[in-house]
Amino acid sequence: MTRIKICGLFRDCDIDYVNEACPDYVGFIVNFPQSHRSIDIQCAARLRRRLAPGIRAAGVFVDRPAQEVIRAAQEIGLDAVQLHGSEDGDDIRAVRAKTGLPVWKAFRIRSEEDLAAARISPADRILLDNGYGTGSAFDWSLVGSFCRPYILAGGLTPESIPQAVRILHPEMVDLSSGVETDRVKDREKILAAVRAVRQGSAQAAGDAIGRMSTAGTQTE
Repeated sequence: MTRIKICGLFRDCDIDYVNEACPDYVGFIVNFPQSHRSIDIQCAARLRRRLAPGIRAAGVFVDRPAQEVIRAAQEIGLDAVQLHGSEDGDDIRAVRAKTGLPVWKAFRIRSEEDLAAARISPADRILLDNGYGTGSAFDWSLVGSFCRPYILAGGLTPESIPQAVRILHPEMVDLSSGVETDRVKDREKILAAVRAVRQGSAQAAGDAIGRMSTAGTQTE
């Protein structure tokens, strides 16, 4: 079953939208001024408190000092830490040891070499992306033989989710600009994205059962 994360929340109404849609995770981009979605630790903590029970929060950090990430995770009340810069295995292990939280690591996918690095990462989860909020997808054909569960990001929209779930079977999809209008979160798009993931996952599960039934019939 593919799950969904809505990333880059920074307004109170963004929380209202996700509370209605009920994705599995949301993401707060913390102290990354290059993004218009960036918020500080205090704002993230306040928004986290508005989240409905059952929705988990990931903090997204780009090349921030480990001690800052650790402090932010504690003050915000995060459920996961997502490292989206040039952090290495030592950074991942340090943050995990100090916070006790799962650590996700993002990788820009341009080639098989990028996938090889993702494959051996000590992160609890890996995220395959095109870049820092580019709003475009990488070449999905690169992950055809990838053997590790992953979060898929980059260029996803409510319209493209069914194809991604059906073809790639990611552990989770991660959307930000794909559920925005004029650079802010759009309620209708968020609702549509969550609905598309749920329906796509159900269809993929049904297809898998159908293939198993067909295979069983053919061997009898």
